[in-house]
Amino acid sequence: MQAKLPFTKKEYIQRIRKVKAMMQQRRIDVLLATDPGNMNWLTGYDGWSFYVHQGVIISLDEEEPIWFGRLMDRNAALIKCYMKEDNLYGYPEKYVQNLDEHPMTWIGENIINKKGWGKVNIATERDNYYYSAEAHFRLMATLPNANFINANNLVNWARGKKSKKEIEYMKIAGRITQKIHQRVLDIVRVGIPKSHVVSQIYETAIEGVDGFGGDYPSIVPLLPSGPDASASHITWDDRPFKRKEATFFEISGCYKRYHAPMSRTIFMGKPEQKFLDAQNALQEAIHTGLEEAKPGNRTCDIANAVDKVMKKFGIDRNGARCGYPIGVSYPPDWGERTCSLRASDLTVLEAGMTFHFMPGIWQDDWGMEITESILITDDGVETLCDFPRKLFIK
Repeated sequence: MQAKLPFTKKEYIQRIRKVKAMMQQRRIDVLLATDPGNMNWLTGYDGWSFYVHQGVIISLDEEEPIWFGRLMDRNAALIKCYMKEDNLYGYPEKYVQNLDEHPMTWIGENIINKKGWGKVNIATERDNYYYSAEAHFRLMATLPNANFINANNLVNWARGKKSKKEIEYMKIAGRITQKIHQRVLDIVRVGIPKSHVVSQIYETAIEGVDGFGGDYPSIVPLLPSGPDASASHITWDDRPFKRKEATFFEISGCYKRYHAPMSRTIFMGKPEQKFLDAQNALQEAIHTGLEEAKPGNRTCDIANAVDKVMKKFGIDRNGARCGYPIGVSYPPDWGERTCSLRASDLTVLEAGMTFHFMPGIWQDDWGMEITESILITDDGVETLCDFPRKLFIK
C-alpha cells in the first residue's frame, strides 16, 4: 500500500533527525509522542483516532520511528505513514476502553521490552491532552526498571521553524480564513440566528479555496456577543444577532491540518466610543508589535510593544499574553504550546516561526478582537491573511 504523504520522505527523515539530536542533548534514549499533531508531523499519520491511546516511539537505536495504535487504525497508518510496515503496531481490541486491560501495558510488553528498551531513559509527554495519568501509571508498572523523564514538549519545540512546504500550507489555510470572514461579513445581520452563521462558516471552511479543500479546524468558531464577549472562548447558540452589540469572530481555515487563525469584530448599529477607541488601540498595538516581529528579537519584545500601546490607551489586559505559536494541530487547540508572546518569555525569534498574534481586549462586560497570523521572515514579518484590520460596522 502506497502512503499518501503531504511531505516528502526526506522531510520526515530530517524531522526525526532533529528530534533525535534534541533527545541526545537531554539524554533521552526513547521518546513516546502521543500528541496527534506531533504524530502527524513525525510520520504523516492523520485520522480521527485520538480518542484512544496511540503514539509514535522514537529510539536512538533505530532509524525509523514506530507507530502504535488501535489495531483497526493500523490500516490508516499504512495509508498515511512513511515508515515500513514492520514499524506499525496495532494492539488488540480487548484493550480498547477496558477498565481491566490497558493499551500501555501491551505497548510496554510487546514493543518496548521486546526491543530491549526496558532499562533506558524513556521520555513521555506528561502535560499533553492525550496522555492520561492512567497511561503513565500503566507504562511505569510494566517497565519498572526504566527511568521516566518528562519530554517537556520536545517535539512541539522541534516544530517551531516551519519548512517551505509547511508555510505554503499555512498560506492556503490563511486564504480559507479570509474567505470565511468575508462570508460572515456578507451574511451577518440583526435577527439572523448565530447557528445559521456558523453553518455558513463550516460550509465555507470545508469548501476551501481555489481547488484546495479545507479540513476541520482544531477549535470551533468562537463568536460571543455583547457581555458574552468579555469571555474569550464562548462558542455559539441559536439566539439572533442583536442591535447595539459587538461580536468577535475567532476563526481559522485549515489545510492538511495546518492553521492560520484570525479574529475580526462586527458591531451591529452605531458603536459606542469605547469600541472606536479599542479599534484604534488594537490597530496601533498590532502595527507596533509587527515592527518588533523580526529575527533576533524576542517574543517579549512583541508583548512589551503591545503593553506599551495598551497602557497609553488606558486598557488593562490583566496580564494576558498576546499570542502563541501555530501550525499543525488537532482538537482541542491549534496552538503549539511552547513559547508565548508575553513579557516574561525570552524566546528568540527565528525566520520560519509562525504565531497567532492576538492582543485581544476583554473587559468586564464587553470584548473585542482584531488578530493576525504572522510568519517571521528573513528580514521581518508577514501576515498569513489579507483582510481589512478594523472594526466592521453593519
